[in-house]
Amino acid sequence: MFASSDIQRLTPTERFQVMEMIWESFSDSPEQVPSPNWHGDILAGRLAKVEAGKGNFLTVDQLKQRLARSRS
Repeated sequence: MFASSDIQRLTPTERFQVMEMIWESFSDSPEQVPSPNWHGDILAGRLAKVEAGKGNFLTVDQLKQRLARSRS
């Protein structure tokens, strides 16, 4: 097991590499990663909006602009 101090000694690039390895380990067996019930509720609500023709879609550029504004 790693201590927080061990992780802090890694370079930023090494920390990103470790995060990628951890993420890949989850994606290898997604059935072992429980999803909270509220995730399904949110997805069902979004699907219902799309099916009712009330979905709101953004382009990637629009999303980037929205995120940039929210950080300001």
